[in-house]
Amino acid sequence: MKFIDEVKIEVSSGKGGNGGVHFRREKFVPFGGPDGGNGGRGGNIYIVGDENINTLMNYRGRKQYNAPDGENGKGSQMDGATGEDLVLKVPVGTLIFHQETEELLFDIVEHDQKELIAQGGRGGLGNAFFKSATNQAPRFAQEGEEGVHLPLKLELKLIADIALIGLPNAGKSTLISSISAAKPKIADYPFTTLTPNLGVVKVDDDSLVVADIPGLIEQASEGKGLGIQFLKHIERTSSLVHLVDCSMLLDPYEALEDYATVKNELLKYKEELGHKPEIVCLTKIDAMTEEEISKFQKTMEETLDKKVLPISSVSGRNLDLLKRLMLKTKAK
Repeated sequence: MKFIDEVKIEVSSGKGGNGGVHFRREKFVPFGGPDGGNGGRGGNIYIVGDENINTLMNYRGRKQYNAPDGENGKGSQMDGATGEDLVLKVPVGTLIFHQETEELLFDIVEHDQKELIAQGGRGGLGNAFFKSATNQAPRFAQEGEEGVHLPLKLELKLIADIALIGLPNAGKSTLISSISAAKPKIADYPFTTLTPNLGVVKVDDDSLVVADIPGLIEQASEGKGLGIQFLKHIERTSSLVHLVDCSMLLDPYEALEDYATVKNELLKYKEELGHKPEIVCLTKIDAMTEEEISKFQKTMEETLDKKVLPISSVSGRNLDLLKRLMLKTKAK
């Protein structure tokens, strides 16, 4: 299924049914007596979170969603039927905005979270309601209320505890496939990953959700490469794992440049992203000697003033340690 994380739709709740104008047809009863029933309420529209959906693909083709109208009131004081409610299921992590005002209406963060997005119009009162001592044969009824029309923008921001970031081919997909059951596409060319992948990582009796974010390049925050399309998926995470591939580099300062490229794009997109807690990892160390690993690790730690962890997704070196470090940074 194609990954779609932003769509625009319009929703309209149902119109309330009109009240009925009707009179009983009974012998010896003047004018038959008013007995028009009330109109039924128009259908509501609800948004519901569903953890079994991970894309907004279902809303890409169809742009208009209408709930049924309520039925008009009938004779014998029979009320019209209520319009059936319309339920729109969206992935957990979906933000609901008003298209025109850009106001955030709802943030769907839990499975089965149900929000009333457009209330159906109220049904009109029938003429039986308006009978009184001074008006015993009302020949009018109330019209049903119009439904609510809303232009909406649905934006999906994945809910994950940790985001794996780095340049294209830094080893993110290989890592998530090694520490979880996720099976992303893996190849030795840039931009293998075209959509974010989610994986659940088990650590003893606990677990965390990890997102593999497609590779970022210089000027990604301005739309270059895969651009800002997936930067927003980092926003909900509590921390980052920043992967730096040193296997083809000759100098540790080249690795620091690669690190700075990704870091700067995060800061340019949104300042707080660049200040999230992070674990810096050297990847693909199977292709390096121990001396080279030590050289890169020492230089980067001294320059960045933080610990740098060498890992191998192939041999599994330090992956258990990485998982425990990730668990410590998970938001409580």
